[in-house]
Amino acid sequence: MAGLRRVGGATLAFLYAEKHPDRVSGLVIGSVTSGRRQEIDWMYARDGVARFFPEQWERFRAVVPAAERDGDLVEAYARLLNDPDPEVRQTAADAGVTWEMSYLTLRPGPPLSGRFAAHRYRMVFARVVTHYFRHDCWLEEGQVLRDASVLANIPGTMVHGRLDLGSPLLAAWEMKQVWPGAELVVVDDSGHASDEPGMTRALVNATDHFATS
Repeated sequence: MAGLRRVGGATLAFLYAEKHPDRVSGLVIGSVTSGRRQEIDWMYARDGVARFFPEQWERFRAVVPAAERDGDLVEAYARLLNDPDPEVRQTAADAGVTWEMSYLTLRPGPPLSGRFAAHRYRMVFARVVTHYFRHDCWLEEGQVLRDASVLANIPGTMVHGRLDLGSPLLAAWEMKQVWPGAELVVVDDSGHASDEPGMTRALVNATDHFATS
């Protein structure tokens, strides 16, 4: 499933800064998201990122009963991931993680490698993320952008890959409009993953700038 790294890490950073601006001296945020329903739908509806990965999308849908495949896949996966049958749960977790890995990085590789090679990690990851998404991350729609005026006196840099298919650049651009004091660095040759060379360089440069200023 799509991870808290995307509709979570950046969103949580914004939420914390908006809630406690007196505790934040600056922000460096990579792969910007704001937790809106449209961002979740982009990952789980046919007219979203699925249009770029039709084969992988069909495999992702195939785990869900046929009668539910054109419905709310987040809700369907939430049910499968809590099924009494452990095989059903694991199949759903594996399919969800594999779907995310298909569009998360521009560098194709084994979808279930690294920490995702562990069955238990995939299960915990998928269940937590699905639980958040089915509840719209417990946010009012558009909350992060609505409250961005609180960030007016907080310097920040947002780093976003132009080729980020999981979290399109539009979210970062819209955040820039309501947080004009921030710098938006667009990395032309990168997608979403922070370990892609262009993203890594830009994030390190932004962090170094704050460290020395």
